[in-house]
Amino acid sequence: MVGGDVDKMLAVGLVWGATNALMRRGAIMWDQALNSTPQTNTPLLKKWLKLLLIWQYTLPFLINLSASATFFAILSDSPISLAVPVTNATTFAATAVFGIILGEETRVGLTLFGTCLIVLGVCTCIM
Repeated sequence: MVGGDVDKMLAVGLVWGATNALMRRGAIMWDQALNSTPQTNTPLLKKWLKLLLIWQYTLPFLINLSASATFFAILSDSPISLAVPVTNATTFAATAVFGIILGEETRVGLTLFGTCLIVLGVCTCIM
């Protein structure tokens, strides 16, 4: 495995984490839009299309999907026993940090402590 693969794993995890937090924000906007209109047996497909029309959800979703394609490319060159834990741990930490940046209510101290432990774990996996 080359050092570039680890860089790609970390980049994918960061992109996934950032877009997770952004998609959550877009989904909240969608939920608010649904709740502000009268609920008449709206078909599920129509609700889903309404979600896709919210760019605050759709744009991060498309970026997230492109990171997924990159992840599958990484798996062709890297051991799955390293790629999955590093990428998923980075995603979890990035989601927590970007959630804080976006103003989500959280226990900042505990979140940052847990994020530091994740970073330590990722460093351990890489070494």
